[in-house]
Amino acid sequence: MILLIDAGNTRVKWGLFGNGAWQDEGALEHARVGELNAIAQGRAGITRVFGSNVAGAGIAAAIAHALHGQAPAPEWLRSSAACCGVRNAYDEPDQLGTDRWAALIGARALHPAACLVINAGTATTIDILDADGLFRGGLILPGEHLMRRSLARDTAQLPFAEGRYVEAPRNTADAIVSGCRNAQAGAVERMFRQIADEPRAVCLLSGGGADALAELLAIPFRRVDNLVLKGLAVAATQPDTP
Repeated sequence: MILLIDAGNTRVKWGLFGNGAWQDEGALEHARVGELNAIAQGRAGITRVFGSNVAGAGIAAAIAHALHGQAPAPEWLRSSAACCGVRNAYDEPDQLGTDRWAALIGARALHPAACLVINAGTATTIDILDADGLFRGGLILPGEHLMRRSLARDTAQLPFAEGRYVEAPRNTADAIVSGCRNAQAGAVERMFRQIADEPRAVCLLSGGGADALAELLAIPFRRVDNLVLKGLAVAATQPDTP
């Protein structure tokens, strides 16, 4: 059984994968990463720990410490020029975030046609994967929550808004929430134009902000939970994964 780790900007998601199926999964805030010790202790037969880490060296060390004595030392995915049927057209392939790389690998396994790969979390990433498995490039923008927080932090009179989405807002809280959500959806729909004419083109939506984003999209989409973990599961079964 493989313990898969997606160490993101605010949370560490984990999943247990064995015999071709998911056995369990969950998520921990960074401050609770030590609980991985008990999670691993309660599951016999973990033969490998494999993950993506964009949270930095401190979180990687905390994960390794938590798992010490209960599971093998973590191995971390590295972005490369090609892996698992995906080719990387980034100017410097190894500079692509490993969460985006894992999501692209997962997307290719789930949908072998053109797709827009979206992970809506602390940041929103929007990546183009064509029908031949070529990652053409993509966008990074602040997630909706981060957009709202930046307005509250960097403007004199705008609060951190807990409003609702409406098409024509008539109060400040709704104006902020609606503006931030429209910014997310607009970026997605503009990027989708690049593949819209390709057969079976679709958006694959993942991340904590995916449901709110999906409500606004007027393009084909498919909701996929934990796409990074799904890509890690694919990569972990390839003996030549870099």
